Formats: sequence, C-alpha cells, structure tokens
Amino acid sequence: MLPDKDGPNGGGGVQNGPGTEDPSVTLFREYLRLKTVHPEPDYDAAVRFLERIAEELALPMKKVEVCPGRVVAIITWVGSRPELKSVVLNSHTDVVPVYEEHWKHDPFAAVKDEHGNIYGRGSQDMKCVTIQYIEAIRRLKAAGKRFSRTIHLTFFPDEEVGGHKGMETFVKHPEFQKLNIGFALDEGLANPTNAYTVFYGERNPWWITVRCPGSPGHGSRFVENTAAEKLEFEVKIKAWCKEAGEDVTYDFAQKHMDQNFTSTEESDPWWHAFSSTCKAMNVTLKKEIFPAATDSRFIREEGLPAIGFSPMNLTPILLHDHNEYLNEQVFLRGIQVYERLVPALASVPPLSGEE
Repeated sequence: MLPDKDGPNGGGGVQNGPGTEDPSVTLFREYLRLKTVHPEPDYDAAVRFLERIAEELALPMKKVEVCPGRVVAIITWVGSRPELKSVVLNSHTDVVPVYEEHWKHDPFAAVKDEHGNIYGRGSQDMKCVTIQYIEAIRRLKAAGKRFSRTIHLTFFPDEEVGGHKGMETFVKHPEFQKLNIGFALDEGLANPTNAYTVFYGERNPWWITVRCPGSPGHGSRFVENTAAEKLEFEVKIKAWCKEAGEDVTYDFAQKHMDQNFTSTEESDPWWHAFSSTCKAMNVTLKKEIFPAATDSRFIREEGLPAIGFSPMNLTPILLHDHNEYLNEQVFLRGIQVYERLVPALASVPPLSGEE
C-alpha cells in the first residue's frame, strides 16, 4: 500500500487513531491513483495490482488475454463443492476521461477532505466496488470461512467503451464456460437517499456510425426509445440515408436487442438470498432498470442472472461527472454489506440439476 499522502491525518475523516486510516480505505485510494483512464488506460498497472492482491489473499489468479493488450483477471476462491454453480463478483478496471480544470482536486490523487470524502475518477464507477469485494473476501478468509459454492472475482477491461474487447468477447471464450456461473453481481449506482438501488436489467445501447461525405453540419443526440420504437428508428435511419444520397451509409458499432431480466421474485433462490440478507441488515432496496448499460448485459444474454449493485447510499450520483467522490464511511459500510451478501449467495443450497 502507498503511504498516506494527505498529511499526518490522511486529509481528514474518521480515523482509527492518530495518523492512521482504515487499511481498506488506504488500499482504495491506492487503486484510485492507477491511471486506468481512457483513451490509454494503464491496464498493466491494474493487473500488477491485482496480482499482488491475489498473493495477499493466498488465492490463485488467472489472466486471460481476450484481445491484444486486453487481459481479464480472475481470482478464484474454490468452494467445498466446486461442482455447484459459482458466484461471480464482477468489476471493471477502466475509467472514463476527466477534464481536470473542472475538478477541485487532482482526479488521480485520491485526495480525502476533512469530511472523509475521497475524490477520484472511479471512486463511484467502479473502483470502490472492486476494493469492497476484495476486502470482504479478505475478512471472510481471515475469519476461517469457506462456502459450498466457488467465488470468482473477475476484473474486466474496456467496459467504459462498450466492452467489445472485454466482456463481450470473453463470454464466447472457453474460459467463460469454465467459470460455471450460477449468479453474478456487477456495478450499480449511488443513491442519495438511505436506500440502496439494485438493478435487474438495463437499456440496450445502440451506437451508430453514419458516414455522410460532404460539408460538415452539427450533431444531435437521438431521443430515448423503447425496444419497439427503436425498431421503427432503424427504418428511419435507412430512409434518411437514402434521402441524403446513395453514398451515405451507416453501421452499428453496437446494437443490443436482448431483453433478459434477472428475476426479483422471492421464489427465486438467488434473489431470495440477496434480498433476505439485505432485509436482515435493515437495508432498503429500490429495484430499477439500469438507465445505461454495463457488462451485466452480456452475462444476461447468456441466460445467466446478474444483479447490478453498488452499496453507496446517502451519496449523490457522480459517475462520469466532475469531482466524483465517495465518503470513506459509506465505502466501509459497503464492505460490511458484502461480508453478509457473499456468504449468503455462496451458500445457496443446490438447485435443480445440481444434486
């Protein structure tokens, strides 16, 4: 871990004692300082960081290069019954660009202010969740716990640019099948209220490239559409291109039509394990469709259940925004949430076909 860079008291916030901060917070801030930012994310630094974490946890890490320079890292905690379907704790290592002139602190310095707010690109999206997974596993292992189901921590590149050289390619890779996934957790969003938001589905992204030679004009954003309206929308694009001239063409950088949702019925064993654990912690859940798109969509397209969840309540939604931050106490509380959720999910009794 890097030494604290904000002075003797770590820049403020609640401390364990004079000149100290919780080691989990220190690790989080170290991870935020890695410049895994587009357009040239330092993925090598992230992989080295994760290799060190795997060594600290005494767990094996597999590296799978899905595309040149794009490595998926998988840290595995084998369960007592590895033949059962596994639980995946998924996160991505990349972050979106910054406009430093709009930030009150260096976006890659992980500065902590006097209120315990930690500023940094990725503090909400989603380096916080990565470290919360890791620290929850660290604590569970230190307590001598082991569960029937295998737990995989997966770390993906390129989620912020559509996942083509990350999860989208990996789900077709033989190593994906070897994970034997039963259920996956992935990122969600902060919630400014006391509740936690949980996402069981998401919108389908359409990234369209239109090629129209001639004098340049101005660009406009397309309005949001339902799936049915979008089918009409492509017809409109074709008509517009035809009207503009025979040499005007378009193609899709991404076109997703999948509408698989993850069950949130209490009769579903995965959801019941998740929701009942949250209820036992007096956690209020707000179920929503994710307003954008995450790597979860590729998992759901494979017919597997995935929930988007980032335990950040009482927090403004600042992903991709200037001055993105997360309070250290909210961050630490999130680790405790995963300390309860991971055992519950990894202990789901054998399901039909698993006996």
